[in-house]
Amino acid sequence: MNENVILVNEKGKAIGTEEKMKAHQKGQLHRAFSIFIFSMNGDMLLQRRAEEKYHSGGLWTNACCSHPRPGENLEQATHRRLKEELGFDCKLKKRTHFIYKAKLDHGLTEHEFDHVFIGRYDGKISPNRDEVSDVRWVSLEALGEEVNKSPNEFTEWFKIAFAKFFGSFKKAIGE
Repeated sequence: MNENVILVNEKGKAIGTEEKMKAHQKGQLHRAFSIFIFSMNGDMLLQRRAEEKYHSGGLWTNACCSHPRPGENLEQATHRRLKEELGFDCKLKKRTHFIYKAKLDHGLTEHEFDHVFIGRYDGKISPNRDEVSDVRWVSLEALGEEVNKSPNEFTEWFKIAFAKFFGSFKKAIGE
């Protein structure tokens, strides 16, 4: 199934749509979101992307990332995708956004206006094995050490977001 992404300008305003793979082949700026889930004790939920994903297969990343569909708002998209990938839903709060551009495997480029959402969850996780090969909880301190020691084990966008928002993540979980 072909899926379209919403192309945006540098201010995040929609300027059109493009087929998802073409947008990644051309490196076009498009709307995206990244969800960071924390347990009640402050650990971050990570997922390992399924090996078969169209890019970054087998790499660790934040709980969920994706793109809203044309006609779908960010709130609808975040809750839809969280359920599709991890089999649960929770309250999410938009924290910020950032723009990044990163070269990926398979000749693709992520160029995203990425909206960052944070949530809290301690219940059952039921990963969709077409999307997620593994999940785990990790403290922010241990994760920081792991990202520094083994950066090639993590997605490009996760490394950028983690470095950029580490301090605000600590504030969000009350540390």
